[in-house]
Formats: sequence, C-alpha cells, structure tokens
Amino acid sequence: MTKSASQMKLGMFMREAGHHIAAWRVPEAPKHPGNNVQHMVNLAQTAERGLFDMLFWADSAGLWAGDKSELSRICRTAWIEPFTMLAGLSMVTNHIGLTCTMTSTYTEPFNVARHFMSLDVMSGGRAAWNLVTSANQAEAQNFSREGHMAKSDRYRRAREYTDVVLRLWRSWDDDAFVEDKEEGLFFDPEKLHVLNHEGDHFKVAGPLNVPRSPQGHPVMIQAGASDDGRDLAAATAEVVFVATPTIEEARAYYKDVRERAAGYGRDPDSLKIMPGAGIMVGETDAEAEEKFDRLQKLIHPQVGVRQLSNYVAYDLSEFDVDGPLPPIPTNEISNSRVELLVEMAKRDNMTIRQLYEAISGSRGHMTLRGSPKTICDTLEEWFTTGAADGFNILFPTLPGSLNDFIELVIPELQRRGLFRTEYEGTTLRENLGLPKPPDQSALRATSAAE
Repeated sequence: MTKSASQMKLGMFMREAGHHIAAWRVPEAPKHPGNNVQHMVNLAQTAERGLFDMLFWADSAGLWAGDKSELSRICRTAWIEPFTMLAGLSMVTNHIGLTCTMTSTYTEPFNVARHFMSLDVMSGGRAAWNLVTSANQAEAQNFSREGHMAKSDRYRRAREYTDVVLRLWRSWDDDAFVEDKEEGLFFDPEKLHVLNHEGDHFKVAGPLNVPRSPQGHPVMIQAGASDDGRDLAAATAEVVFVATPTIEEARAYYKDVRERAAGYGRDPDSLKIMPGAGIMVGETDAEAEEKFDRLQKLIHPQVGVRQLSNYVAYDLSEFDVDGPLPPIPTNEISNSRVELLVEMAKRDNMTIRQLYEAISGSRGHMTLRGSPKTICDTLEEWFTTGAADGFNILFPTLPGSLNDFIELVIPELQRRGLFRTEYEGTTLRENLGLPKPPDQSALRATSAAE
C-alpha cells in the first residue's frame, strides 16, 4: 500500500532530561529537571520553532516499583503533574498542540471532560487527551484499592468512560451563547444539551459547565496495542500512539486498526497513527553511534534491571544480568508491552543486560541512529509505505537531541516535501488535518435527515 503524497505529523514526547534512562547524567543535562519550569518552556518553544504538531506527555499517578536504593538512581521519580504544566505552556506558545495522559481507571469522566475542555478553550483549540487505562499497578494503592483492575475490566470501563466524556464535550452548541443584552438572554436554552447518563460504571447528569472550543473539543488520543486497545482506538481515537519496533509490525498494526475503524463506520483517514521513534542524529552515522555509546556507558545496571522489571511486571533482580530472560508469567493485568519485550528478547536471543540496553532510550519503540539522510530515509519509508502517518519522537537527551533534530533532520524532511514549512492553522485539528466535530444540534439534524 502506497500513501498519497502528503506530509507526516510529528509529536514531541516530553521527558524531563530525555528518554534515555541515563540522560540526566550527561554534563549538559538541566539541573533539577523534574521541577525546572523554564527548561520545559524552552523545550516547548523550541519544538514549536521546529513546527512540531504537538507536545505529548505521559504520566502515572505513582512511582514504579522498586526499593529506595534503586529509585535513588532514577531521574524520573518526582515531576510536575503534566496537565498543570501544559496549562502554563499554553500561555507561552501559540501553535503547538498540548497533549497529556490522564487515566480512565483512577479518575472520573466529568473531571477529565472539564479539565481538558478548559485547556482547549484557554489555548485556542490546541488540547488533546491521551486516554490510558494505566499500566502501573502501583497506582491502585494510591486510590484506596488493593490491586490493579483486570485488563478486560479496565477496557470495558474505558469504553463507557470515553462515551461520557465525548457527550459531555457536546453539552453546548457552537452558537449557544447569544448574549442578547436587550432581551437579557445570555444563552439559547435550545443549544444546551443535558446528558443524564446511566450506565454500568457511571451515572453522570451533566451538562458540562465549560463552553465549546475553537476546534469543537479536544483531540482524542489512544495508545492501545493489545486486541482490546486496538479496538478501543479504532472506535474512539483520532490519533494513535503505538510501539511497533519494526516496519513489518507497524504495517500490520496500521492496516488492522484502519480496518477496525472502518468496521465502526468511521473513515480510516480520520485516524492518524503515529508510532513512537527514539531518534539520535549526528552529522554522520558514526557520530550518532558515538553519541549513543556515551549514553549507554552511563547506564547503572541496577537501574537497567529495575526499568526492565517494571516493564515486564516481573522482578529480574535475582537473575544473572548476563543470562537469558527467564520465563515471564502473564496474567489478566498484563499489557501488550510485556509481550513485545519478551518477543524481542526471544527473537534476538538477548540477555537481560542486552534487553535493558536495547530499550534504554525508547522502551520498545522503533530506534534510529544516524545521519540526517539515514534518519529521513527510514522515516520516509515508514510514512510512504503504510506503516505510519507520522511519529511521536522520544529524544534520548533534552534539549540536545531535540536541537540536533531541528537543525539537521527537519530541513531534510522539508526538502523532500515530507514536512510542513509553516503551520496550516491555529488549532491542533487544523494542523493534524482532522475535521472539527459537529455539535449536538448538527448531529441530531444529520440523524433526522437519515
């Protein structure tokens, strides 16, 4: 399958010092990255200068497992809650999209609907919500629960949760607020729609007490890779982030999710699939490898084993780091990332050390190192042959790898006609090429006509 000539979309996956687990140890790393607001402002403004579509911020409501000795060697143990950070960044940026994770397992739909619509309004239509059901089992204990919900239960809850949020976002029509001072009428009561939802998991009266935004409502993002996750993405998402480390896996995923979307009566082109990509660029292939090797040498084995243990949900600290990955038990809580990493180790006959080194900067996503030509050749192949509509980029170090990408890769993508030279519009939907969703009255009129 060859894609028609168009331009790829790029997200910047935000992380305090960078996505490599040793990024905070390089000499140029920012001081106190978890609370360095000016550092985050600089990153956002730099990404906007590079014409990125969006900032993307992952999150969890708790630390990953590990004792204090292990955690003391990890940078990402305390950070500013990303929604709060994005609200601040909305005031110092003008075009770039503002995206973060908020779990459907440990929040209520009314709160999420209100928070993200508020961010969308205050940013002029640049917000997006990344729906997750949580992969960090430790979160449960911060919300009065003994353990994490079973995966199937989380996804059933998430499906209803998403429906409630979307319908709350349609509480007001675009032209609801007439503000007729002569008649004393602030809004047209026919343009307000009350939810009155009662389902298996939620009872929500509504309406939402936030008006519509310039782009209608926030963009819906989902990161599902399992069968349940793919189905949820196909039914609800407008952008999908996914870990597909090889082009063959990416093409199969791309085809499958688009077909599922069509099965839900959706136009597959209304869905942007953006795999993660860990990218280290240098003037030459050799320079990029040298940069990456310097980072790899800074990985403390205790940190590498702990990160891998957390990702496979199994403690590997008692096993020989230079021995094979032991059999990893799966259960009804496990997620697709476990299967991906186990398959990677099996396919390439990796030791525990080799596996944690392989995911040190991209955590199972596609990894690229090389010159601008090498990087662009690969991105172009993925983009033009049905593997991706764009990429969510995990920079190994920040701001270093971001600056290198904007200086070296963006101009080459532009020269090839693969990336914009200016923003297409003022809202995230306009820049992504996504339609503005109709308001409730328009939906009813369409339904009645049919």
